[in-house]
Amino acid sequence: MSVFISPVQDSLSAFLAGKSYSKIVVLADNNTKRLCYPLLKPFLPRHSLIVVKSGEENKNLATCEQIWLEMTRLELDRHALMINLGGGVAGDMGGFCAATYKRGIDFIQIPTTLLSQVDASVGGKLGIDFHGFKNHIGVFTLPEAVLIDPVFLKTLPYRELRSGFAEVIKHCLIRDADQWNEIRFNELEEQNLEELIAHSVAIKKKVVEEDPTEKGLRKILNFGHTLGHAIETYFLDKGKDRLFHGEAIAAGMICEAFISFNRNWIDERALIQIEEYIFSLYGKVKLKTEQIPAIIALTQQDKKNRGREVRFSVLDKIGSCKFDVTVGKKEMEKALAYYIG
Repeated sequence: MSVFISPVQDSLSAFLAGKSYSKIVVLADNNTKRLCYPLLKPFLPRHSLIVVKSGEENKNLATCEQIWLEMTRLELDRHALMINLGGGVAGDMGGFCAATYKRGIDFIQIPTTLLSQVDASVGGKLGIDFHGFKNHIGVFTLPEAVLIDPVFLKTLPYRELRSGFAEVIKHCLIRDADQWNEIRFNELEEQNLEELIAHSVAIKKKVVEEDPTEKGLRKILNFGHTLGHAIETYFLDKGKDRLFHGEAIAAGMICEAFISFNRNWIDERALIQIEEYIFSLYGKVKLKTEQIPAIIALTQQDKKNRGREVRFSVLDKIGSCKFDVTVGKKEMEKALAYYIG
């Protein structure tokens, strides 16, 4: 898998040079069609466009059926190329549709959000939500390339940018203590995002190359995600109260850092550093004590689990992470109660 971090016109031309795809189709959502497709269109050869509704609530089988029907109507064969233009939803779902259409056609990711540039587009995890469970149906299939252009970040509202930054924080906490000590003294507006994108991509790419199908080391990329995904799923159908992915993962990182502290793997100073910086950026998710049982119940569907054991990836120090750590209900309750305060 090739990852290009450069102006999209350069990386797209480099990728397509010497290729002879029978047809090219671009998948966009209603937002990226308006804001990002015009930046890409002038550099594309003849192609078709498929547009779907934006948002996590549309990352489901019904939208996949719409995409597959359109691919069929366009008579795409197995020598076609799909270009997924958008954030994590478009990349996950478009890649999933490409990987399963006629047993798989080539696809590339052109991520347009910070979240997808530093995390979702790299590594070949593809999938959709199913009956309220996040990323419940999916496959591992690497894209032919990931083309990252920071210019697309200019199209993002602040909340979307902040959501993506949670994964930057995560990469520092699990793999680079020095970088953590750089970012934690700066507000989001003061960060050098272009450098941090390259930093996050390098970390994720190295981990994925060592463990492409998440049998071991790759699980460290799930720090903050066991309780974070459960919190995100709990609020998935809450309308205006629905959380962005990074907001839920930020909450999850505080909860899971507390588990590390509770086990004497990190000290109180490290825990306070983590929670103070995350709270300063994201505030606090409005969780209530009576919601804790429902959130914990959702962890039973986590993809890292083995049998009835809920397995976490948690810090053993700043810059290092353990995986396959079994955490019981009482410990989760304690972590969530700590977050609520």
